[in-house]
Amino acid sequence: MEITMEQATTAARQAELKATEIQVPVNIVILDTAGYLKFFVRMDNAFIGSIDIALQKAKTAMLFRTSSEMVGEFLKPEAHAYGLSQTNGGLVGFPGGLPILKNKDIIGYIGISGGAVPQDLLIATAGSTI
Repeated sequence: MEITMEQATTAARQAELKATEIQVPVNIVILDTAGYLKFFVRMDNAFIGSIDIALQKAKTAMLFRTSSEMVGEFLKPEAHAYGLSQTNGGLVGFPGGLPILKNKDIIGYIGISGGAVPQDLLIATAGSTI
């Protein structure tokens, strides 16, 4: 099942509401299951430099069908996967990239960047379930 425009808008809106609630302007990226951009929001005053980070978090989650944070476990030096972070156009292994679920099925991916790492995860989590 692919994420629809309505679902992508809902996911982004849920994330935006959480970001507004905690007063953190972020970039919000929604990808379909193939990794193509479906929806993008740059909140007022969100860092321009965070646009690519949000995209790469969502892409990292998509490539491995899990959270960007989980992928990060394999990117740590002690995981002995030297260079893995440089594959696929660059992987981002910290929180903020999640699968978007509907009835336990992955329909897309969300990437958030602009706040502190825990804030990005909180905002991504708000948009990760339809």
